[in-house]
Amino acid sequence: MLVPALLDSAIGHSDWIVFVTSSAITIGAAGALYLGTSGPIERFGVKQTFLLTTMAWVVLAVFGALPFMMSTTQLDFTDAFYEAMSGLSTTGGTVIVGLDNAPPGVLLWRALLNWFGGIGIIVMAIAILPVLRVGGMQLFRTESSDRGDKPFATVRDTANGITLTYLGLTVFSTVLFNLAGMDWFDAVCHAMAAVSTGGFSTKDASLGYFESIPILWVAVVSMISGAVPLTYYIRLLRNFGGAALADSQVWTLMGILVVSVGAMTGWAYFEVGLEFVPALSHSAVNVVSIITDTGFVSTDYSTWGGFPMVAFFFFFFIGGCTGSTSGSIKIFRWQILFGSMQAQMIRMLQPHRVVVRTYNGKPVQPDVVDGVINFVFAYILSYVILTLMIAATGLDMLTASSSVASALAGAGPGLGPVVGPAGTFAPLPDAAKWVLCLAMLLGRLEVFTVIVLFTRTFWRS
Repeated sequence: MLVPALLDSAIGHSDWIVFVTSSAITIGAAGALYLGTSGPIERFGVKQTFLLTTMAWVVLAVFGALPFMMSTTQLDFTDAFYEAMSGLSTTGGTVIVGLDNAPPGVLLWRALLNWFGGIGIIVMAIAILPVLRVGGMQLFRTESSDRGDKPFATVRDTANGITLTYLGLTVFSTVLFNLAGMDWFDAVCHAMAAVSTGGFSTKDASLGYFESIPILWVAVVSMISGAVPLTYYIRLLRNFGGAALADSQVWTLMGILVVSVGAMTGWAYFEVGLEFVPALSHSAVNVVSIITDTGFVSTDYSTWGGFPMVAFFFFFFIGGCTGSTSGSIKIFRWQILFGSMQAQMIRMLQPHRVVVRTYNGKPVQPDVVDGVINFVFAYILSYVILTLMIAATGLDMLTASSSVASALAGAGPGLGPVVGPAGTFAPLPDAAKWVLCLAMLLGRLEVFTVIVLFTRTFWRS
């Protein structure tokens, strides 16, 4: 909070007081918690870890909302909490209208929420979720006998390596955005939002404001860099060679992006009537943005017709790679499901054949498959229930279904005239915004981490 305060103070904007005040409140609360727990504490069990993981995101969003409430944006608590949760969950949906004229401190604060939310979930995916065996994250198993996808022997070294890689990608993206035509402030904010696949922009029109093809392609590269496992870069830097390059989920993601962008480009060129370069550029940035669950937009693709609307809806459910900043179901889980389906068909044709399911050339344990299947079922069930809850607030089917799909995936805009690429979530009733906050929390924390708190078994001693 002191970083935006310094920025506003340097340009003489009065909001610097807001950020200093918010910082003081946060430090005071943290100090009280520290003093209240300064004695010896027993080691956390699984239940405490589940509760801590969920409450950490909620509490951070509460304190992250303070600047939005007290600054010139003057959001009420519902809108401020929604904006903070959207930032920390790297969703990118916004309720703020008039970003073009918003104070620099507020814009930087939104970008910082995206950035810290992105690195936070990656470190959590490496350090905490594997212990909880949540949603197929066993790929990052932490037992000493199975290094899983960790490039270092310890969780601390892995987290440090990931943080340095994440910082390096952000700096690289910032330089590219600046070279493409952005000023340094916009470049920093968009780089943090792109690498974190968060999608908060400094402009109401998002990337469309700049009307620059080079900027669109820098955004494409930056978003893809955030959707690839950060351990992938570490392996490449440490000369893991073919083993790193052969990561199947990375190449599967690239294949999906190429096919999807190609199909959308063909539609934009032949059906919408765009020239080839704009058709390719706008298709690339918007398709990559939704599949990687970033949330940037460059044009109102909802006006392109029926095919793009249906395609973008299904893009919400793809996601990037496991171990990246992306949300949604993710490539790793789709690969496990596809392999499980193949094995089932083989057993139907050859009942006595022993089928060994593999991933990256290694056998996949049954508990991993079970975890993925259970996660996808819980994800879809959550989507159905949350959509019905949103519809109960009076919203139409397209707005309700797409906004929940976007919130669960962390993808930013929904579909339609209200929450689509040309709209915001500001017109939604407060009840709908709280449901979407729950959806963002569920999606960011792999569903089970949250819903287990609502079971009777969890609270039994």
